[in-house]
Amino acid sequence: MAENSSNNRGRGGRPQGEGKFRNKGGFKPNRGGRPNRNSNKRRGSNWETQRGPHSGPQRAGYREERLNKRLNEPEVPKDLDPKELDPSVRQELRSLSKDNADMVAKHLIMAATLLDDEPEKALAHARAAKDRAGRVSVARETCGIVAYHAGEWKEAISELRAARRMAGGPGLLPVLADAERGLGKPEKALEVANDPQADKLDAESKAELAIVVAGAHQDLGQSDEALLALEAQLDNAEAPDVTRMRLYYAYADALATAKRNDEAIDWFTRAGEMDTEEVLDVPDRLAELGADPNGADQNKDK
Repeated sequence: MAENSSNNRGRGGRPQGEGKFRNKGGFKPNRGGRPNRNSNKRRGSNWETQRGPHSGPQRAGYREERLNKRLNEPEVPKDLDPKELDPSVRQELRSLSKDNADMVAKHLIMAATLLDDEPEKALAHARAAKDRAGRVSVARETCGIVAYHAGEWKEAISELRAARRMAGGPGLLPVLADAERGLGKPEKALEVANDPQADKLDAESKAELAIVVAGAHQDLGQSDEALLALEAQLDNAEAPDVTRMRLYYAYADALATAKRNDEAIDWFTRAGEMDTEEVLDVPDRLAELGADPNGADQNKDK
C-alpha cells in the first residue's frame, strides 16, 4: 500500500526515531528511555526458560492455524546467523525455546535488511516473527514499525498499541500518531499526540512528534497551530541532524502554506543545506516560491 504523497509532503519523510533498524542487526525497541516491563526478571540463564501456563484454553484449530502459518513463512537464507541480531533484541527473545528464538531472530534480521528497498517482503518476515513470538513486545513493535513503513496503517496501529501495552513507555507515540494521520484521521492523531507520556519522550522523538502534530493541523486547515507546534522544537539542539533537517523542512512547508513565502524560502534553504543525501525535494519547493536552489529569491529582481 503506497503512502499518499500529498499527505506526506509536509512531513519531510516519516518519523525516524521509531523503527531503529541496525542494518542486519535487527530492530532496537524504542521505549522512550524506560526499562522494558516485559523482561520477566530473566527467569533463567539459558534459552529454555520456564514459561508459565497458558492464560486460558486454546481455541479450536489453533495448532493447525499455527502450523499452516509456519509452512507459509517466507524463506530465510540458510547461512543467516541469528547471532547477527542486536544483543539487546536477542535478550527479549529468551522466553522462547532456542529453536523458535533463532527463527524469530532470523525473521527480524530479514525485516531490517529488506525494509528500505522491499517493505512488503520485510513485512512478511515481520509478520512471521510476530506469529512465532506474539507475546514478545519487540516482535509486535517490529511488526508495527514495518507495517507503518509499508503503509499498512491499521495493522501498524494494532501492533504498536499491543507493543505499548506489553512494554510501556512513550517511544511509539510519534509513529502511532502518524499512522492515524495516514488513515485520514488528523483529529485522532492529535489525540494520540496529547498522551500525557509525550512529555517523557527524548529530544529526537519530541521533534518527530511535533512534525506529525503540525501535519495533522495542516490537514485540518489550521496553519497557525501547525506553525506553533514546530516553533516549539526549532531550538531542539539535542535532536539528530537528520531530524532537525526534517523539522526545518516541515516548518518551511507550514510557512509556505501560510503564504509567508520569504520565511519559507529561508527555512527550505536551511533544510537543503543539511540534506547531504538529497532525500528532500527542496529545489522544487524553492522553485515554486520563485527562488533558485541556492536560496536566492528570483522575485526580488522583478
